[in-house]
Amino acid sequence: MTKPSSRDVLTKAHRWVIKLGSSLVTNQGKGVDAQAVALFAAQMASLRDRGHEVVLVSSGAIAEGMKRLGWSQRPHEIHDLQAAAAVGQMGLAQAYEVGFAAHGLKTAQVLLTHEDVADRRRYLNARATLNTLLQLGVVPIVNENDTVVTDEIKLGDNDTLGALVTNLLEADVLVILTDQSGLFTADPRKDASAQLIDQAQANDPSLCAMAGGAGSAIGTGGMATKVRAASRAAGSGADTVIASGHEPDVLVRLACGEVLGTWLRAEVPVMTARQQWLADHLTLRGRLVLDEGAVSVLRTGGKSLLPIGVTEAIGDFERGDVVACCDAQGQEVARGLVNYSANESRRILGRPSTQIEAVLGFVEEPELIHRDNLVLISSGEKR
Repeated sequence: MTKPSSRDVLTKAHRWVIKLGSSLVTNQGKGVDAQAVALFAAQMASLRDRGHEVVLVSSGAIAEGMKRLGWSQRPHEIHDLQAAAAVGQMGLAQAYEVGFAAHGLKTAQVLLTHEDVADRRRYLNARATLNTLLQLGVVPIVNENDTVVTDEIKLGDNDTLGALVTNLLEADVLVILTDQSGLFTADPRKDASAQLIDQAQANDPSLCAMAGGAGSAIGTGGMATKVRAASRAAGSGADTVIASGHEPDVLVRLACGEVLGTWLRAEVPVMTARQQWLADHLTLRGRLVLDEGAVSVLRTGGKSLLPIGVTEAIGDFERGDVVACCDAQGQEVARGLVNYSANESRRILGRPSTQIEAVLGFVEEPELIHRDNLVLISSGEKR
């Protein structure tokens, strides 16, 4: 975690995904701050003038909706939150349209749910739409479609959404602006000895421990969600910078190579487009528990997953669903498109592939998951 000598990667990055936290654009939850939005729009217009493409992921719709509806406290019921988001999206979009129009730029609102990422055809359609907008010189403003989203299809937070958009567009860099100066060795609000981390590898497992829990009371994420977003964005080769949105001209200064915030480097092998799509699935239909031999083969051999190496099938999944492959301790090792349903999988677990037809009466494939439909998860999570 040594101090970088240069951040030329930002000066050379062609395509930027910029995520703005709720507290930065809603005056700490009081509603859309038009002046703050105008300042960020001016910075992004400056990036455009420098030859960078810009995609914005912005929070703030629910806070703006609460203001317009006269609510003093954030509701808990999903329908109330959806109503607030629907009302607030109008004000948020209007503020950005005015802010960018002052610099001669057009904007477009793009609302996504996890289903838009999980379905391969919708994934490709979303990517095509965003690429077309960029080609037309339009600034896409992306948010989760909170007006229709349910827990089953919810992305969860806009840090995750920023990473998914980064991967979707194969962007060069993800910039997460927050109300903190970056990632610290401990929570600086509680520990005076906490030190800012200038740079680290995006997949460093020690970062999540340092990141702690939730952030401000306004947003749904915290520093931990930003670290996970950086790790996810690294899969498509994108570096991530976490910096304070309160720094004057922070985006322009980053584009000039100034060292601000925390730089999380993407020093991992870049996934193929299909692998990235698989890795970006947040809603898994089930999981397969592997024995030690199967775990070793997947991690080192680049092989398919065979029934003989699986000890348990959990969940109610169908052929073609995305499932997690976990070790005996529950750590996710890989995920992929399964060739057999949950019931069929349970009947052939622990058996050699040559026995599949005798047990099921048919053979779809000799593998539970073919290696072309499998992606390794480098930093396993408990499932």
